[in-house]
Amino acid sequence: QVQLVESGGGLVQAGESLRLSCAASVRIFGIAAMGWYRQAPGKQRELVAVIIIGGNTNYADSVKGRFTISRDNAKNAVYLQMNSLKPDDTAVYYCNIKVIGFEYWGQGTQVTVSS
Repeated sequence: QVQLVESGGGLVQAGESLRLSCAASVRIFGIAAMGWYRQAPGKQRELVAVIIIGGNTNYADSVKGRFTISRDNAKNAVYLQMNSLKPDDTAVYYCNIKVIGFEYWGQGTQVTVSS
C-alpha cells in the first residue's frame, strides 16, 4: 500500500524558511504530477505548487517568487522550499502524487508562521 510520508513542518517567525519533504513508501509508476496543497482553518484546500512529468512547474500567485518545488524521481520524493514565510502561509500542507486515474495524498504537516 502506498503511503506518502511528509516532514519538515513547524513553527517559524515571519520571514524565515522551511523545507517540506514528501517521500512515497514504495515505488510509484506512471507519475503524472507531484505537488503540494494547503488548507488553512475555515478555507478550502488549495494548490500551492505542482511539478509535472516533463519538469514544468506551476505556483499559486501568492507564493510565486518565495516557494520552490523540486523532486527526486529516483526516490519518488517531492520537496517544497518555502522562503520569506508570511502568517498567511499558515496551514496544513499536503503532498499529492497523481497517476493516471488516481492520486495519493500525504497525511499533512502543519506549518505555522507567527508575526
